[in-house]
Amino acid sequence: MSEPDVMSSSKKQFTLKNLPPLRKASSYPTGCPATYDYIVIGGGTAGCPLAATLSLKYKVLLLERGGSPYGNRNVSYMENFHIGLMNMAPDSPAQAFISTDGVINARARVLGGGTCINAGFYSRASSSFIQEVGWDEDLVNKSFPWVEEKIVQWPKIAPWQAALRDGLLQAGVAPFNGYTYDHVSGTKVGGTIFDETGYRHTAADLLAAGDPNNLRVLLHASVHRIVFNSRQGRLKPRAIGVQFTDENGRHHHAFLNNNKDSEIIVSAGAIGTPQLLLLSGIGPKNHLKSHNIPVVLHNKYVGKGMADNPMNSIFIPTRSPPRQSLIETVGITEEGVFIEASSGFGQSSESVHCHHGIMSAESRAQKIGQLSTIPPKQRTLEAAQKYAQNKLNLPKEVFHGGFILEKIDGPLSTGHLVLTDTDVRNNPAVTFNYFSHPQDLNRCVYGIKTIERILKTNRFSELSADGTGFSMERVLNMSVQANVNLIPKHTNDTESLEQFCKDTVITIWHYHGGCHVGKVVDQHYWVLGVSGLRVVDGSIFSRSPGTNPQATVMMMGRYMGVKILRERLGREAGV
Repeated sequence: MSEPDVMSSSKKQFTLKNLPPLRKASSYPTGCPATYDYIVIGGGTAGCPLAATLSLKYKVLLLERGGSPYGNRNVSYMENFHIGLMNMAPDSPAQAFISTDGVINARARVLGGGTCINAGFYSRASSSFIQEVGWDEDLVNKSFPWVEEKIVQWPKIAPWQAALRDGLLQAGVAPFNGYTYDHVSGTKVGGTIFDETGYRHTAADLLAAGDPNNLRVLLHASVHRIVFNSRQGRLKPRAIGVQFTDENGRHHHAFLNNNKDSEIIVSAGAIGTPQLLLLSGIGPKNHLKSHNIPVVLHNKYVGKGMADNPMNSIFIPTRSPPRQSLIETVGITEEGVFIEASSGFGQSSESVHCHHGIMSAESRAQKIGQLSTIPPKQRTLEAAQKYAQNKLNLPKEVFHGGFILEKIDGPLSTGHLVLTDTDVRNNPAVTFNYFSHPQDLNRCVYGIKTIERILKTNRFSELSADGTGFSMERVLNMSVQANVNLIPKHTNDTESLEQFCKDTVITIWHYHGGCHVGKVVDQHYWVLGVSGLRVVDGSIFSRSPGTNPQATVMMMGRYMGVKILRERLGREAGV
């Protein structure tokens, strides 16, 4: 008997009219609710394509803690990208957090996940990454296009992005590989999830590829814990359901059906997934006991190996303000350093240009607030919010220019995640230990020196105020004086590029780890030591895929959905 062809079962025309109803969690029945073949926790970058794929054959419940991206202009339009990140309302799509390192960050809180708040760049993982994680290359090569034909397109390259392209090539980051999704050394233009009007297409759109009759989506559903059946005599605790609260704070339970192949899949992201496992009793027993959490399974590795690709940016003042652009061009070096760029203001009247690090400043002409001098224990979101409000009063003229960014592949520096309390709505404490590994620091220095070569090219000299080029000392001093993070600065020391890297490190939201393969999950992403529970998101990665992970994470959701269906349908058919 041949293997069931899952791919052919999803050939219906893709249109957003096929989106399933997006209901609030309070609509969930309190009586005897239905049971499900799959409960997916987290309607984000991986969770949406995963749930859509599984729903083609089975009953799926998708639980998302945030709201809908549709109708939210700060999500949908590129012009509002920055103010969307600055919004710290309790129900905003971006939930701010500050790592213990002092780097301001954000995690998504909206259907569609990180694809709703990121810079939109789409670039696949390298072939070596695919091989390292052990994925079936044939299925990978079918799953990427499934995503791309629905929400990805080529950008009409912006002037600042074209300048970076030319500067990279003149600086020796060659060859030019044209427009490509592939991860190849040299300079290229990648895809984007923004269309030509600046409208964002997100992973939430992929839900339209599912079967709306089988797919139930609940918004504002905060899962507090996974429920296990640990009855005496069972070899392993088995995940059988979840407890969640709705937007009114009312508690609900949802359960799997009795089929042995039914499972709960956690796709809550690199921050949310290890946090939820800990809250559910899976993790280091002493840490769990310190929060009075009953221990379901002792695993010392949950929350360990957290990493974030460190990024440093240099502000380049220009003769006239460049048009807004997010990331479209990238230089991929053999040394594991990526060079990208962003520029300009949004066109909306309320949009103020701030950096990719949430609420971080580009007050290159003025120093405001001096958050970087605040002692670590006082580095609060309230302090950052006060700074962000002050920043709204800055004249736009002080931001004439663009940014060139360098970031580190990997990285080799890792940290950890621990609970601060037992409320899933609150952020855990996350430490990334940026540049604790000397190789990461060496690569950062290489990246800064590459930017220096770019600034010396003819392409960039002609953009300077007087047409003679840029002084590296000047742009470094402007950058090191800005409040890009809450780390104490050494404003008189730009001679040391190592110190510059440490002082000005920011995030581009590529955090990963916390549930590594072989330590928390197995090669099929089943959680070790329990049954019926799987993890499918970036928390399983030991390094971030490609230059930007969203392409690979969406692909992984589709890939795992097809893989799970093939295996289950094969068992049911006796294959």
